Amino acid sequence: MILAIDAGNTHTVIGCISPGGEIVEIMRMESNIYKTEYEYAASMKLILELNGVNLRRIEGAVISSVVPPLTVVLKNAVKFLTGIDSLIVGAGVKTGLPIMIDDPGTIAADLVATAVAAKEYYPLPCIIIDMGTATAVTVVDQKGRYIGGAIMPGVALSMNALTAGTSLLPNIEIIPPNKVIASNTVECMKSGIIYGSAGAIDGILDRYIQALQADGAETWSIVATGGLAGTICPCCRHDITLDENLLLKGLHIIWDKNRSSRRKGK
Repeated sequence: MILAIDAGNTHTVIGCISPGGEIVEIMRMESNIYKTEYEYAASMKLILELNGVNLRRIEGAVISSVVPPLTVVLKNAVKFLTGIDSLIVGAGVKTGLPIMIDDPGTIAADLVATAVAAKEYYPLPCIIIDMGTATAVTVVDQKGRYIGGAIMPGVALSMNALTAGTSLLPNIEIIPPNKVIASNTVECMKSGIIYGSAGAIDGILDRYIQALQADGAETWSIVATGGLAGTICPCCRHDITLDENLLLKGLHIIWDKNRSSRRKGK
């Protein structure tokens, strides 16, 4: 079994993946840049044991991180717990994914992982919607190359900005409204954030599909992942497949491609 760890701006996700690629456990903890490796090791040990994970069964670990201060902290925490040197997704790591952007070294590790999984599991070209703290909409073309994308504020981030910048608008749960044309403040906010976010995604998808068609694509797939994908994407007008484990699947593929160089205690 391997540990696949994704450190995001808000949460760190820990997935336990069997040798055959089955995701057997998924756990979440707060991303906190002020915690030491010892504190993370203690928290991870407790979380894993509470979920019945035997640390002795862990034979490898792979980490993607968009929070640079956490990367080494998590690597050290895993080392304390298991004696394993984690594979860090970044420059020099085998992915099987040609990255065709202006500066390949600047691409975030989570976008690499989702693109690797999309290339493996979905028809190409594939448009990937990753709804985390930020919402990223990226593309793997028909040749299996990562060609770029767009990044916009995430749904929760937009809602937080709205409530922080206004005196009378309350914090609300991000769920669909009872009707599109809402008739009270809370429902109006729900309508705005849900259908506004869905409309923004639809607008990007329309333009991406036009660009793919201009490059000769006749069919394509669209897959969404991330915390609020299941809330927003059903309100979009496009046919979108939800895959909440896309990133973890990509991390497992990357680890498998690099496993010959990973040894416990190395």
